[in-house]
Amino acid sequence: MTERLLGAPVAEMLNRSSRAVLEKIPTGAAPPCLASVHRGSEGPFRRYLDGQRKAAESLGLGFREEVLDREGGPSDLLDRIRKLDRDPSVHGVLVEHPLPPPYDFFAALGLLRPEKDVDGVGSENLGRLLTGRRGHAPAVCLASLAIARHYQLPYQGTPVAVIGRSGTVGLPLALLLAHRPPGPNATVTVAHSRTENLARALSTARTIFSCAGRPNLLTRAVVPEGAAVVDIGLGSVPDPSRPGGSRMVGDADPVSLEGWASALTPVPGGVGPVTVAQLMWNTVSAWQMQPGSGATP
Repeated sequence: MTERLLGAPVAEMLNRSSRAVLEKIPTGAAPPCLASVHRGSEGPFRRYLDGQRKAAESLGLGFREEVLDREGGPSDLLDRIRKLDRDPSVHGVLVEHPLPPPYDFFAALGLLRPEKDVDGVGSENLGRLLTGRRGHAPAVCLASLAIARHYQLPYQGTPVAVIGRSGTVGLPLALLLAHRPPGPNATVTVAHSRTENLARALSTARTIFSCAGRPNLLTRAVVPEGAAVVDIGLGSVPDPSRPGGSRMVGDADPVSLEGWASALTPVPGGVGPVTVAQLMWNTVSAWQMQPGSGATP
């Protein structure tokens, strides 16, 4: 049997850490606040956005939806980020990504103080990640590691693989996995959807972290028998039985991997809820880093 690695207990563990800090806020004081900037998107980001709001409300965090004016174009995004960066009532800012041209996602994040970049994908936070200094790391990467740690997957000091090379997920995750002790100290192979022989690239991996966004990329034809799979990918396939005619899937084919992989995160219900909980914890940490919170970092 392939073990299903549910995200709910890992998310609750992170939420307990957030509550432990938030309970110490004096009565009447403003709690940490997250602002989520987006273009009014539907699809996967809408699901993520709704999860953010629900989690923030359940923890007692402030939450603001900042919807960009589609007629305003890139200048509206840059103006919005400047205002949020100056606003002392906002402690964390998340920007929807990827954004279509001519929006410049990284230019926008460059206007944001690294303490407020709670998704850890701005240049300064990524630079801190590269050099092992304190800062925010991408919530989805930390969520993936939290799942691996909670379920005691073989990823510390062992061969692992990351499938995906984006600057917001795949490459930061590879860096986190390769960090020296007390980090995971893993030997990391980075592959992607165009890797010529994916089976060979994954052949020694004991745990595979996949964020390629390619449905059914991972089958028993490419995954080593007994490997664990943390499925970060998010895509959709036609399904007439579902509202809208499609359903959400990850990179892994769960039917093919059943009884072959040792463990697998489901999609949905795996990495997703942990990512939301990690984002809330990053927001609490951002509040602790900023002057005037009265908190101890």
